[in-house]
Amino acid sequence: MRIPSTQALRALDSFARHGTVWRAAEELHLTRSAVSHQLRLLERDLGFELLERVGKGVELTPRGRHYANDVRKALTVLGDATVRYTGKGIGGTFTVSCTPGFASLWLCTYIDDFQRQYPDVSLRVVTPRRLDDVSNPEVDMFIAFGDGNWPNRAVDLLCELHFTPLCSPALMNRMGGLSKPVDLLRGTLLHLGDTEDWSRWLALSKVENPNPDAGIVFSDMNLVMSAAIAGQGIALGDELTGRKALVDGRLVRPFEQAIKAPRSYFLVHEHGKTDHPVVTAFYGWIKAQLAEAERRA
Repeated sequence: MRIPSTQALRALDSFARHGTVWRAAEELHLTRSAVSHQLRLLERDLGFELLERVGKGVELTPRGRHYANDVRKALTVLGDATVRYTGKGIGGTFTVSCTPGFASLWLCTYIDDFQRQYPDVSLRVVTPRRLDDVSNPEVDMFIAFGDGNWPNRAVDLLCELHFTPLCSPALMNRMGGLSKPVDLLRGTLLHLGDTEDWSRWLALSKVENPNPDAGIVFSDMNLVMSAAIAGQGIALGDELTGRKALVDGRLVRPFEQAIKAPRSYFLVHEHGKTDHPVVTAFYGWIKAQLAEAERRA
């Protein structure tokens, strides 16, 4: 059996990622009819159906999805080989999955520096369904929030976190100041996911008869910090994602006590992508940025 054309394989890969012919055509700078033609030729060469009609649209068949996943891996290998052996600079499409909170509170503040250093990299940033989700096959690197347990993946600790109360200066003034930890109970506690972290901090600070279950629970740190900045309550945040708001004066840290977070941010990727040039470049860049931000703090 002859190997299908690279153009047809790229058409399949683009359709699999975007889910529509018109988006694939837009990415490949082709007409919709040209993409459809490439997919039909590919089906003919393979001898099985890649697409099936569903309602008014078309989707990949189960067999087509599996084949498209293998094609994407093969195209990645070819792209890496081109970069490695032609001596050209680092380039290509690179997709990062990042938790919404880390993306908006930290990554979006510095990401243009990566683009300036690696202008030939076409960078895409997406957000996961869960903070610890590393299942998206289209992603090259994950910035995940969890306990570090992702079997069969390469996992590197990005940074350890320590949580401490953070609130807006306006809220602290409305509360008449916060001179001792027990004063926090006069305000609204803002939680990430559950109330465990506030329970630990209040216990560490020897606050008697606390009611840590009171307050508002959010699913993402971005929402917690946004509510805190808006004066809606007191967050238990970390100085990494909260640093810009602290420097700008939108948040203040009323107490020195901090607890080590049970979860942290990790860089996660497939073992097969360890030597991927852009993975190596992104890893070095983000580590350097974090170290520089820590030095400036």
